Amino acid sequence: MDQEQSPRQGRRPGGGRAARRAERAAPIKADRRPVRPGMLGGTYRPLADEDLEKIHKAALKILEEIGIADAPQSGIDAMVAAGATLGDDGRLRFSPALVDDMVLRAGRSFTLCGRDPAHDMRPLGRQVHYGTAGAAVHLVDVEHREYRESTLQDIYDAARIVETLDNIHFFQRPMVARDLEDPRDLDINTVYAALSGTTKHVGTSFIKPEHVTEALDLLHMVAGGEAAWRERPFLSASICHVVPPLKFATEACEVMETCIHGGIPVLMLSAGQAGATAPAALAGAVAQAVAECLAGLIYVNSVQLGAPAIFGTWPFVSDLRTGAMSGGSGEQALLTAACAQMHEFYALPGGSAAGMTDAKLPDVQAGYEKGITDVMAGLSGLNLVYESAGMHGSLLGFCLESLIIDNDMIGQCLRCVRGIEVTDDTLSIAAMREVCLEGPGHYLGHGQTLELMQTEYVYPSLGDRTSPKEWIERDKPDMVVRAVAEKRRILDSFYPRHIPDEIDDAIRARFDIKLEKAAMGR
Repeated sequence: MDQEQSPRQGRRPGGGRAARRAERAAPIKADRRPVRPGMLGGTYRPLADEDLEKIHKAALKILEEIGIADAPQSGIDAMVAAGATLGDDGRLRFSPALVDDMVLRAGRSFTLCGRDPAHDMRPLGRQVHYGTAGAAVHLVDVEHREYRESTLQDIYDAARIVETLDNIHFFQRPMVARDLEDPRDLDINTVYAALSGTTKHVGTSFIKPEHVTEALDLLHMVAGGEAAWRERPFLSASICHVVPPLKFATEACEVMETCIHGGIPVLMLSAGQAGATAPAALAGAVAQAVAECLAGLIYVNSVQLGAPAIFGTWPFVSDLRTGAMSGGSGEQALLTAACAQMHEFYALPGGSAAGMTDAKLPDVQAGYEKGITDVMAGLSGLNLVYESAGMHGSLLGFCLESLIIDNDMIGQCLRCVRGIEVTDDTLSIAAMREVCLEGPGHYLGHGQTLELMQTEYVYPSLGDRTSPKEWIERDKPDMVVRAVAEKRRILDSFYPRHIPDEIDDAIRARFDIKLEKAAMGR
């Protein structure tokens, strides 16, 4: 009997199973992958259409009646020339007509470029991209269950890891290099470390305008000249242009102006904390953030009409019992999703934050907090999901192992974003007919099953789907332990040359670069 073949087996050409296995193991084209950057979200909508209108009208009223204080003189001059009114109390106020005009004329169709064009992003509509961000002051050491101050090397290492992760689409600096005391060194070296580690779009921040000017020199060197940089700007600047509630951040606005003139896309970031620097009512927190970002939009377009700017409403949540931030809460997930709807309401490229667990380590709490906030951000159609991977301790800690684990998690979030395609083919009547009337009564090995294995389904790299028996036989693998091993594998073997040696040497001759060549495998 064991020499006999079933009729079904007999119809298969020799070597067919091995060939199919090899085909499935081979990389598939980017446009056929089950999840990819820029997929359309928007199926989850916590705000009804009439709610969007109410928040918009509230924001107009805030800007017209309360206004924004503390703009630098250069900003006052630009916005007054554009139609804003400076009151005797020093506050700038904006008419609804001015707001509507600036929203209409604002830049929309811009690309956040990667150094590798394969990583270009067009943040508009309901297209979803996940990335890192933040200013954590600690690295989470999961092996010793402790926090230590983050360093420049950690930023470079995080960028290297992000370069290898398919579901992390951009790299915004997630940590502050605490080993650099001089602000200039901090800003310049952060740019260098990020660009050395990844060809994905990079985001950073700057402390002073003159640091932006120097960083532009570095960016021109990497790009191959100023014209090449302006054609494809591969770095954006995160600007907290307001100090909530309803005050401009004077020095940050001066930084923003320098970025605009230098061709650096800006993220206008309003980060009020509900119950502390924003209203405790979630609707009020959204309305204040929208008003503050509309003021930022007027500011940007008064300086340079159509300059690339991201509408960065980032209202955070407080635990009202203690006043502490609770970034992994359901309320945070709702706020972020509502902000995504407001971005779409104005048809503006938008970004907000999710994935900001309050857990101190990659544990069960971290898993559920990251999962609910990241998936709701994606389902709402948020263009740029910042902070989505690696963050812990309410933004105070960043974890390289969690970065790897969260890549797995975001893959599942993206699969939810993609949704279910209903067509004549996917309804599968022909497959049912073959299986039930002509075949073995199951779909294992069916042509449709084999075809969809790679294009319809997402498989975790670290997640364990074995049976309990197999789990025991494999010595009970632990996800965090596996993430530690994967981190070590990447950092011990992946030393990219994203900045060619001759350009790197020129940069080191021009700037005081703190990363040692030996630490970069050079």
